[in-house]
Amino acid sequence: MIKHLIICKKILFFLILNLMFYSVQGQENQKLNIPTKQDTLNGSITQERIWWDIQHYALSIKPDYVNKTITGKNVIEYTVIDKKHSDLMQIDLVSPLKIDSVFQKEKKVDFTQNQNIWYLKLPKNQASKKNKITIYYSGKPTESIKPPWDGGLVWAKDSLNRPWISVACQYKGASLWYPCKNTMYDEPDHGASIAVTTPDTLIAISNGRLKNKIKNHDGTQTYQWEVKNPISHYGISFYIGKYINISQLYQGKKGKLTMDYWVLDYNKTKAEKHMIPEVNTTMKSLERWFGAFPFYDDGFKMADAPYIGMEHQSAIAYGGGYKRGTNKKGGDISNTGWGKKTDKIIVHEMAHEWFGNNMTAADIADRWIQEGFAGLAEELVIADISGTQAGNEFMAGRFRTIENDKPIIARYGINEDGSQDNYVKGWAILHMIKSIVDNDSKYREVLQGLNRDFYHKIVTTKQIENYISLNTAIDFQYLFDQYLRTNLVPVLEYQIKDNQLLYRYSNCNDNFAMPIKTNLTKDIWIYPTTTWKSMDVKKLLPDDTLKIDINFYITTRKT
Repeated sequence: MIKHLIICKKILFFLILNLMFYSVQGQENQKLNIPTKQDTLNGSITQERIWWDIQHYALSIKPDYVNKTITGKNVIEYTVIDKKHSDLMQIDLVSPLKIDSVFQKEKKVDFTQNQNIWYLKLPKNQASKKNKITIYYSGKPTESIKPPWDGGLVWAKDSLNRPWISVACQYKGASLWYPCKNTMYDEPDHGASIAVTTPDTLIAISNGRLKNKIKNHDGTQTYQWEVKNPISHYGISFYIGKYINISQLYQGKKGKLTMDYWVLDYNKTKAEKHMIPEVNTTMKSLERWFGAFPFYDDGFKMADAPYIGMEHQSAIAYGGGYKRGTNKKGGDISNTGWGKKTDKIIVHEMAHEWFGNNMTAADIADRWIQEGFAGLAEELVIADISGTQAGNEFMAGRFRTIENDKPIIARYGINEDGSQDNYVKGWAILHMIKSIVDNDSKYREVLQGLNRDFYHKIVTTKQIENYISLNTAIDFQYLFDQYLRTNLVPVLEYQIKDNQLLYRYSNCNDNFAMPIKTNLTKDIWIYPTTTWKSMDVKKLLPDDTLKIDINFYITTRKT
């Protein structure tokens, strides 16, 4: 008995020791930012994901405001694209939400759970087309504390203390609130339907067009919405509250576009005086630069949200405070004054309908594609209103907000977001390309060409890089490599000797060779590399200071 007790104590000791070791190891991995197995399963194209292609989501949900829970189901239509495939289908759903049951052709499907990853055991003889599974789920979804930055359900109250529910989940993904393929590389090719059941005193808004409203016998109503176009998992959303609708028609590039504004009842006047005029101005400008709005068949929609904003496809979230400016207080982060010419939230989130929703990055590591072009839109709309110089000054005013904490592009395959510089530095890249192309018509054709050639498609950074270089006939690889893949800000070193300007780049990649303009060279472009070059400049004094044209994000150093 004593011997047995000693053995048990030894086993217990080693178990505690192992737990301590793995706890310390886990903490160290977190400090070193080492991806976990869950990160890899969530962010990579696994064997349990690659063999099937999403065709359609039919999502039905019933949120419970009092208990902060949700019950629902998702009917996933898919095709088999690899006959020799895993017997398992990976479905993502974040705990403490749980899958209750799964059915295919009225037969129950077995499944197992690995934290936030669920594996469905499907029959081997899957048809190549029109397969469906129905997943029932329930539980208490992750609650967003700082929406939209942390992701999850938003259980809020409007200013009259009435229930107000929404969701935002771009960074961590839609598996925070419904079972799905939580990856950006695969979207439902034929869109989605979203049915939301809510108390009959409230209204539920979702993506696309309202197809039906059903009055139930238990004091609830079900609103059925439908999206015809491909849509990213995080682009699917809903809003529940005391909404009213303002509907208008806009004469756009492809004809009449329905414009629906779903606002809280007490915001009706604000919407009419601020939101609608701002949207109309922005739509005119963005269609001019980017091409026709990409979702005429699903319509345009903007809804009041209990957070600052989000680019939910054909159902944009707006929480900008009904003020012009770059924040809810009507300020201007650029310190130029130009930021007060537009409502940044309206412009930025609308721009995502082209870059983010029409064209979606295959991996969140490439989020600069979406945020950079949306930042560019802010500049372009201001330029259309107040002139090119205003747009240039507004952009230059944002340079100072770039942190250069790390490269913009994160690590692929682990659902890792890059630096927050993907907003402004991504925009700066596109602005510098615009300045170098130096031809608005040509640049506009590139922007429209991107939306035309990658219409409703998933894209990678490499595709964007190659497209821009090919269609401008300028090799911008050096520029992309420098600003996307390093956090180094190039320095233009210079000397002034005997009416000669000597210059070269440092603190940069060896191939960096961006042409620029300076105050000393006026309208003449110079073409620095990492090797010293020189040019004659008349009436140049040794104590003259060289300044870079405001359109270029580099620094200078006199040597």
